[in-house]
Amino acid sequence: MSEKSRPILLVLLGLCIAVMIAGRVAVSSLPESKPKDTDIDYSDTANWAYFAEGQDKEADLFLICPTVDVKPENNMSLSDTDTMANFLGALNMERGIYEDCTRMYAPYYRQAAMQVYSMNAEEREAYLEYAYKDISAAFKWYLENENNGRPVILAGFSQGADMCYRLMKEYFGDQKLRDRLVAVYAIGWAFTEDDVKAYPQMVPASGESDTGVIVSFDCEDEKVLHTFINPTGTRCLSINPINWRTDSEPADASCNLGACFTDYSGNITRESAGLCGCYIDPYRGVLKVTGIDHSEYVNPVPELPDGSYHVYDYQFFYRNLQDNVKTRLDSYLKSA
Repeated sequence: MSEKSRPILLVLLGLCIAVMIAGRVAVSSLPESKPKDTDIDYSDTANWAYFAEGQDKEADLFLICPTVDVKPENNMSLSDTDTMANFLGALNMERGIYEDCTRMYAPYYRQAAMQVYSMNAEEREAYLEYAYKDISAAFKWYLENENNGRPVILAGFSQGADMCYRLMKEYFGDQKLRDRLVAVYAIGWAFTEDDVKAYPQMVPASGESDTGVIVSFDCEDEKVLHTFINPTGTRCLSINPINWRTDSEPADASCNLGACFTDYSGNITRESAGLCGCYIDPYRGVLKVTGIDHSEYVNPVPELPDGSYHVYDYQFFYRNLQDNVKTRLDSYLKSA
């Protein structure tokens, strides 16, 4: 591993060591722990990592944290101060993409822990649904008490993206709410044709400025053929975050405005314009990353294969995403 990539891996969600330890233990032997099954009071601002941060902004952001709980449990406890600190840190790593344009809300929730992703899909779902119960409650409270008809952006990475899709399915069949949706940035989790067929409100982005749409992609090396996020035989609906096309037209690295690698305070520790290019794989729909030294961007997640760039999904295209949030919001406000 190069010197420049080492600090990045130390902050990328704290995944590697704990998941490797969990991987040595059969899932069935781990404690079937859940936090106490009580409702979270989202009228208490202590239950929000971000609450109305950025009061002068023209739209709201509802941001959902990715997986940070790497302990041998199934759902995170909100009394776990160490994991809660990592939770806030992971959000801070993403906030720079959105904070210039939005008033930010991000609820604490009893997310599914990393070891849940070692289970089969049916077993895993119970713990993801438990996590989603909190997200749904937080979003409902936000809509009833904070939104007041304002434009809203949903955003989440990895498990956070999965939770965004669930919000779309539950809430955005309501046309009045859908009319307030600027966009959904659901990065790092598969979005498929089956989702669109079952839920017409879930519309894939088709360009750089359309609104009410879902922006989705997950990054891989060109040699990867399968991951549990994007399995072989299933095609996901992605958009290229450099050229904003949905076909396989390659985007050159020269058009990458800046890869930014951030720490748990949200500081950019390294920035590199033109780091990589990319194209959408025509068969699986994933985003294939080109032009980087594979050895400098190793995958720390044992459940994902060598060549998965999942943990770098938004960091590789940080400035392009930041610019696109402003573009879509401007487009929304002009048409409102």
